[in-house]
Amino acid sequence: MTSVCALPAAAQFVDGPYVAGGVGLNLVPDTDLNLDQAAARGLGAAGYGAGGSVGLSPGFAGVLSLGWGFGNGLRAEIEGSFRSNDVDSVSGAAGWASLGGGSGRQESWGVMGNVLLDLGVIGPVMPYVGIGAGYVATEWNGVRGLGQNGALRMTIDDRDGRFAYQGIAGLAFPLSFAPGLAVTAEYRFLGTLQPRFDARWDNPATGATVARGAAEPDNFNHSLLLGLRYAITAAPAAPAPAPAAAPQASRTFLVFFDWNRADLTERARQIIGEAVQHARTQRSTRIEVAGHADRSGTVPFNQALSRRRAETVAAELVRLGIARDEIAVTAFGETQPLVATADDVREPQNRRVEIVVR
Repeated sequence: MTSVCALPAAAQFVDGPYVAGGVGLNLVPDTDLNLDQAAARGLGAAGYGAGGSVGLSPGFAGVLSLGWGFGNGLRAEIEGSFRSNDVDSVSGAAGWASLGGGSGRQESWGVMGNVLLDLGVIGPVMPYVGIGAGYVATEWNGVRGLGQNGALRMTIDDRDGRFAYQGIAGLAFPLSFAPGLAVTAEYRFLGTLQPRFDARWDNPATGATVARGAAEPDNFNHSLLLGLRYAITAAPAAPAPAPAAAPQASRTFLVFFDWNRADLTERARQIIGEAVQHARTQRSTRIEVAGHADRSGTVPFNQALSRRRAETVAAELVRLGIARDEIAVTAFGETQPLVATADDVREPQNRRVEIVVR
């Protein structure tokens, strides 16, 4: 048994093996006997109608499952189940009146394979749905009814196993103080193909058998269960991450060049000097030098020109005391303009080197 929004640490989808179990109330609708031809002929020959139904009191249901969660809300599990309900009435068809009261018990044991889907989180609740298929053995143990003023007694004491199917809808309530543990509340509908039980009708006064045959009752259960689910490999909630270190301040200096030139102007040398002073003040460990060109000229020429400009600036940085191994030189040619232009347009702001001091 069994979990979109941001999930809290204690409410993650199950990832890996888990165990689950639950107990609760089992409800069985009144069940038609659905007699076969042999029983119908025997009862008809004795003057009784061929039919009847059995009513069952609310009873017990319990399930235990071992499953695997795939971490994305999808789960698969193997489930064992037990259900038990007492008979509280046995009613006959027209012609053989009502078999007053009733006694006996219906019990069933089953093995099911289930596929479940955890739908997400709504506050502290994780709803889920599922379907299952498997095998359930149903037993009518000492089911008896007496009617027709005591002249007719029905007895069924038999067991039969059939293919079974079920639908599941539930809610899981993860417990934050116990990672991996959740309280579950769910509804299950379980049905099987009709079991076939040997049945007998006799005269209680004489012991003579009136009819024999088989009953093939419908077999449906409605179960309301409370339980627990534990994800075996659930990790404890992770501690809050340490605050991220503040990023180092960086500053960019722009050095501009004349058209088709890679030599430094006086203003360019002043800017490079300011970059060196800033690097020393901030104790910089890395300086990035990136050369650029405008779109006049061919692409290969501008690529080479941007490289020469970057190397010129790097050389000036070294001359002013910056170690060469602290300088990273790149060249972008005309690919990263400050001002977008058409091809072959001379643009002073695109003829530059960017110095980034980190």
